Amino acid sequence: MRPVSEPSDNNPRLLVSVRDADEAALACAAGAGLVDAKDPANGALGALPVETVREIVKCVGASVTTSAVAGEPDDAAALASCVAAMAGTGVDYVKVAVRADHPDLALAEAAEAAPGRLIGVLFAGDVFGLNIVSRLAAAGFRGAMIDTRAKDGQRLGDLLLPDDLAAFVAACRAHGLLSGLAGSLSVDDIPALAAHAPGYLGFRGGLCRDGDRRNALDPLKVSAAVAALRALHRRDAA
Repeated sequence: MRPVSEPSDNNPRLLVSVRDADEAALACAAGAGLVDAKDPANGALGALPVETVREIVKCVGASVTTSAVAGEPDDAAALASCVAAMAGTGVDYVKVAVRADHPDLALAEAAEAAPGRLIGVLFAGDVFGLNIVSRLAAAGFRGAMIDTRAKDGQRLGDLLLPDDLAAFVAACRAHGLLSGLAGSLSVDDIPALAAHAPGYLGFRGGLCRDGDRRNALDPLKVSAAVAALRALHRRDAA
């Protein structure tokens, strides 16, 4: 594991979820800011085998930040063990699904399994208040994201209003957490979501062939997403 280059301004970086080393290499070549290891055939936060994640980390090297999904444990007591298994692969960040009813102790134990590296993922269709952000920070999490659980065509904007997303990002910033927004996003969503200034915008299906997250990444779509974010960066710098 190496020092992580984190977003230092209000311009989000592109998170691209990949399923193997070949896709990781494609995402890096296109200019992704974070390569995220995930099994798209196994739900919103399906975990890849640890050996596959190690191959992705080896492929990426020091060229880009990495993360890996640790899954969606049904039992809060299983959070720490899921996180620990993925933390050992050498990724920069570990992502795991969290819920508002998870006890503070379970959250803290999960954070201890990946010190300074754990990202809590909340689902837009669940009921949670912004106090979960302060709880994650207090437990030792490094960041928080919002995603969509059911990959059935519903997008992040179908489930949460812009004001909700802005409040979430602001709460993360206030508590010193990295923030991310994801959930069946398309390149066309980038300008509106980037206006909230999250650390990352997360993509999978919107960058795959035929818009199907189970298909391979489309290099043209990945490049288009990178170009869209860079255009916003240039505009803001002008």
